[in-house]
Amino acid sequence: MDKERLYDELRIFKDRHFLQQKLKSPLTVYVLLALSYLLITILFAVALSRVSVLSSQLNEMRKELKRNHSSEDFKLFPCGPEAREWEYFSGKCYYFSLRMTSWQRAKVLCEEKHSHLAIVNSHAKQNFIMYRTRDKRFWIGLSDQNAEGVWKWIDGSDSTTGFTYWKEGEPNDSNQNEDCAHVWTYGEWNDVHCTYECYYICEKPAPL
Repeated sequence: MDKERLYDELRIFKDRHFLQQKLKSPLTVYVLLALSYLLITILFAVALSRVSVLSSQLNEMRKELKRNHSSEDFKLFPCGPEAREWEYFSGKCYYFSLRMTSWQRAKVLCEEKHSHLAIVNSHAKQNFIMYRTRDKRFWIGLSDQNAEGVWKWIDGSDSTTGFTYWKEGEPNDSNQNEDCAHVWTYGEWNDVHCTYECYYICEKPAPL
């Protein structure tokens, strides 16, 4: 029994000695280092690929969530959640002021809101504004300041070749220099001095 144990210990010693000899060989060390580097590289590539897939999936989830929120926000606030005082109609957003001012000042205030005084160029828009203003005086973007009797919208388009809704007998420039238009009774248009103080309507495209 002791003899067999002695043989076993001798064999183990030889195996250890052989391994030590192998490890002392520079070629063996380089091979082991190369294998270790290759293994680390493979593990890193697999981990990086996994992270990339997870990141892509997370981005898609965020985009989908954003689309859902945007859709819900548009239903509730078609002019944008940060512009709740604006009213939506037929692809445009309208702001009906709560303060009165001159036509020129109203023009500037609309521009500060990245919009312009309203252009009323259809029956549908006229009905919308008429219902909303309820016989109050509101400036619209129509004037003949550049040439008397030549009424143009604020974007330069000629009002005489399109839709109009002047009150009977208007514009008449009855008090002279009545160069700006506002909506009044039943939403009809009337010319008046541009320094007159009225409420005003701003218009801008609805956000996409």
